[in-house]
Amino acid sequence: MHEGNLLRPFCLSAGVKGRAYSFPLQRRITDFGADASFSRASEKLKEHYGITIPVSSIQRITEGHAENIKENEKLKTDIPDERGVEYVIAEVDGTMIPIVDTFESMDEEGRPIDKRKTREVRWTEGRLALAHPKGSVTPIFGATLGDQDEAGNQLAHCAILSGTVEQTKVHCVGDGAPWICDQVDRVFGPQAVFLIDFYHLCDYLAAASKICAPDHPPAWLEEQKQRMKENNAFDVLNALKPHIEPDSVPDKDAPVRKCYRYIKNRPGQFDYKGALDADLPIGSGEIESAHRYVIQERLKIAGAWWKEDNAQNMLSLRTLRANNNWDQYWDSFYKKAA
Repeated sequence: MHEGNLLRPFCLSAGVKGRAYSFPLQRRITDFGADASFSRASEKLKEHYGITIPVSSIQRITEGHAENIKENEKLKTDIPDERGVEYVIAEVDGTMIPIVDTFESMDEEGRPIDKRKTREVRWTEGRLALAHPKGSVTPIFGATLGDQDEAGNQLAHCAILSGTVEQTKVHCVGDGAPWICDQVDRVFGPQAVFLIDFYHLCDYLAAASKICAPDHPPAWLEEQKQRMKENNAFDVLNALKPHIEPDSVPDKDAPVRKCYRYIKNRPGQFDYKGALDADLPIGSGEIESAHRYVIQERLKIAGAWWKEDNAQNMLSLRTLRANNNWDQYWDSFYKKAA
């Protein structure tokens, strides 16, 4: 005791308070909690450090740092007028994330009936964006559970950090979701070209080939693929047109009509020849792959249901790690806490 205060020499020398966790330990807890379920993180801490930490504490610390990361995010959406790169490749796409909502049961006067909470589960689209200069294999990521405009802002942010300026040509590839093309137009305007994912288009052509050329669908499909790569979409539409199903046939049973409409309704989005001549990608496999290792690997593990705020915070944590800003975050955290 010292002047009525209890002194704990070890706590003073180690820089940790009673019933608290040191910053180096918080870093390790968050490291495991970012990659595996919180129960699995507890097992890993026991295996590697010989310490037992409650799952609830691991969850609280990991989600706390994830929230801090989210709160300190600053998006850049104004494209600078300075020296940058010639080409930036940008992609954005969505994946569904399991969300759980909890609320108390209320009586007719709005008073809680009891302390039990009702749970409802649903799926919400998480949108992941990436961008990198042409020739780079190190993309910059951004992710959100927000609306389409927020996803567009994330895409612009990634592109700007990748070197986009007013003179940069932005090459965007995505599936046929209208919101993606709309956001590319909104945030980049005429400096961007949007290209429909070639392999997504091929799915439509493959389904139509069985109707248009029942005796030799593979050969017919290859012919149309080559036409599309040579920017001869008009010839492909002419090949489809005689086989379009009657209006009485529902869409699910009308692959030719669906393919024809898919191509006809997206003029200017099939410049595969221009992309290939410029050595630019014609497929969006990069963003689809990134969904697996940035989002799904943690937020869609078996049995995981997230509160919406926690899911958004974990997205920020996962993208921070994917962007190699892990050390920078902890250095900043230590300085602020000092």
